[in-house]
Amino acid sequence: MRVHAYAAPAAGQPLAPTTIERRDVGPTDVLIEVEFAGICHSDIHTVNGDWGPQPFPVVPGHEIVGVVAEVGTDVTTHRVGDRVGVGCMVDSCGHCTNCRNGDEQYCLNGMVGTYASTDRDGTTTQGGYSTHVVVDAGFVLRVPEGIEPAAAAPLLCAGITTYSPLRRWGAGPGKRVAVVGLGGLGHMAVKLAHAMGAEVTVLSQSLKKQEDGLRLGADAYFATSDPDTFTALAGRFDLVVNTVSAPIDVDAYLSLLAVDGALVNVGAPAEPLSLNVMSLIGGRRSYAGSMIGGIAETQEMLDFCAEHSLGAEVEVIAAQQVNEAYERVLASDVRYRFVIDAATLR
Repeated sequence: MRVHAYAAPAAGQPLAPTTIERRDVGPTDVLIEVEFAGICHSDIHTVNGDWGPQPFPVVPGHEIVGVVAEVGTDVTTHRVGDRVGVGCMVDSCGHCTNCRNGDEQYCLNGMVGTYASTDRDGTTTQGGYSTHVVVDAGFVLRVPEGIEPAAAAPLLCAGITTYSPLRRWGAGPGKRVAVVGLGGLGHMAVKLAHAMGAEVTVLSQSLKKQEDGLRLGADAYFATSDPDTFTALAGRFDLVVNTVSAPIDVDAYLSLLAVDGALVNVGAPAEPLSLNVMSLIGGRRSYAGSMIGGIAETQEMLDFCAEHSLGAEVEVIAAQQVNEAYERVLASDVRYRFVIDAATLR
């Protein structure tokens, strides 16, 4: 079927309306009528060519919420009318060690990204800035009642990207967690860490979002542009989650960790970062990275958010505003996630 979408025709070019072909619904597929699609910084990196050559034209969007319109003959997990979500991947090999362990995002044979990736039939995947998507049922998530659909969309990337390291590195009562950056990822990290029972501190360049940070669940808020911040907070945190997609002074942030603490990067700057190994050795510290989560963990995150009445802070826009929204994201002028109303594509 041909559907309406917004695509980037080439690197650095504005997105424009187009039509794309969606595959027929196979036995294990789900056809989803898209309601909302979040705008992630990864979308912008991809269409700007920051992460290398891409198979243009590209329809971005991997924060997708919609309603099931059709299911394949072998699908038992979803029914027509269900509200569902699709995140950053739409397939994996299913049989490697990582897939069997529920870490499909780290598939040893390469997971299939929701857009700009090679699908199982050899075509290029196209994302959620469209009216409909067809996805293997095993990669379709149930969106629980109690989360507004627009607020649920960013959970499929920003939510799981921050939930996964918070869970893995033990955020909870008695733990001190710092979140670097209060943007699309950072604001979800604050909400989630607070709901998990951790003591939460925001580390941002300035104090301009301090009121927001405290409202979202932070216990403290510091400006990293003030050099006294790193002196005052030295050795304080069990976990620092870095959500920014810009270069940071890795050694400075490692100095904030207690013994056995971990600095985890979820933001993905285009530039390489460097560190002095003594920053790790001196406190038995760890520096790690984390990329989204597996399907089971993503469902766990959605259920956790429903249980704690959590959703993203969103600004809903028409598809025709997408290029303006990209510029505003780059200028940090959004609180805290743009979400496209897919009805404006129809």
